[in-house]
Amino acid sequence: MLTSFSYIGVFLVVAILFPIGGLAASFFLRPKKPNPIKQATYECGLETTGESWVRYNVRYYLYALVFVVFDVETVFLYPWAVQFKQLGIFAFFEMLVFVAILVVGLAYAWKKKALEWK
Repeated sequence: MLTSFSYIGVFLVVAILFPIGGLAASFFLRPKKPNPIKQATYECGLETTGESWVRYNVRYYLYALVFVVFDVETVFLYPWAVQFKQLGIFAFFEMLVFVAILVVGLAYAWKKKALEWK
């Protein structure tokens, strides 16, 4: 039984060491010639005007958050729909509860007018 887990351990060690090795190799092999032109902010080949740090409106984040929530919902709904016949009626009601929770969240965001663009 220990040998079956040792394969997982070897894969875990390789999965950790492979990216660390690549990052270490690039750190030690890269040319180290700092230059003010290399340190300048690059924006589509043009010189930057104004500040490089721009504050975005919170509405962008709200839309992104709603998108992520419903994207995750799709990730959970798809395998459930594929195995719907084998899961039975209990899984159907579980998914109804899951979707109802998301609909309540959407209704709350809609009521608070978080989805309106002004």
